[in-house]
Amino acid sequence: MGTIKKGILGGFSGKVGTVVGGSWKGISYMRSLPQSVKNPRTVGQVSQRSKFALTLNLLKPMTAFLRTGWKFYAHRQSPFNAATSYTLANAITGAYPDYSIDASKVLVSRGSLTPATNARVIPTQGFINLSWDDNSGTGSAKPTDKALVAVLNPVKGESITNDAGADRMTGTQAVPVPADWLGDSVEIYLGFVSEDGKEVSNSIHLGTLNMA
Repeated sequence: MGTIKKGILGGFSGKVGTVVGGSWKGISYMRSLPQSVKNPRTVGQVSQRSKFALTLNLLKPMTAFLRTGWKFYAHRQSPFNAATSYTLANAITGAYPDYSIDASKVLVSRGSLTPATNARVIPTQGFINLSWDDNSGTGSAKPTDKALVAVLNPVKGESITNDAGADRMTGTQAVPVPADWLGDSVEIYLGFVSEDGKEVSNSIHLGTLNMA
């Protein structure tokens, strides 16, 4: 039952019908009760939650990295949420309940800066070595652009990232990997960010690598 504190024109506390009244820092407020959901676990809802859980498992370990990689697409949302929306719309494959993520369609960075050319991965013991052609002068590419590197381990829910890696003109980047990743499959991505941080490229998926 609600209680009127200052007469009929005053605020009230408690519940009256479908309205709840209260006070916060001396300010009276009213809000409606949420409508009950008759079936909160429909196939559609469970399906969407499954897709969302997959996406979070992939992206959450590199939340800080995505602040650089997706900062130019964070319109009225965070960079993480922008990356999440893109992944949900473009990288989920399969049918409920057997969804999976197509790693080749994931973007860990997105923008108009010229991306890498002829990027390759060469694994060595304890390291992942990335290489690419110096395409400075092509489009908006500059020799001082910095590599954006992300190595994701979906099984362990971990990542190794670098948002200020080697210069584009250098053409190589060595990424040390933890010893306990031995035997795991990882996804490798490479993008670029301009030296002044004002441009970012779309990332390129360099493949799935088994850390043998």
